Amino acid sequence: MTVKILRGAANDLIDGFHFYENQEEGLGDYFLTNLEMDIESLSLLGGIHLKYHGIFHRCLSKRFPFAIYYGVSDGVVLVRAVIDCRKKPSWILAKIRKLERRSDSLPPDNKTL
Repeated sequence: MTVKILRGAANDLIDGFHFYENQEEGLGDYFLTNLEMDIESLSLLGGIHLKYHGIFHRCLSKRFPFAIYYGVSDGVVLVRAVIDCRKKPSWILAKIRKLERRSDSLPPDNKTL
């Protein structure tokens, strides 16, 4: 399967990078490398993860407390969001529901893995 990262998810990755880079120099790059590997794994594993509240599939990162929310359509995995799991569950659910309402209006970003 092809994996496409939508703009919102790309922005989430940038925010995560800045957070970890502010903790320690180089940690932001380590964060991005690990999350990109987790996202790349969706080319083989896309669709096997349980759906979060029946909305999007959720893949948990192996090294960081982040979850990758995605959908699968016509053999393409669309990464919708990359969210810090330390946020309040009600905040996460509200964000996911908001993404669901906008699901048909956002074109994929140019980044394809």
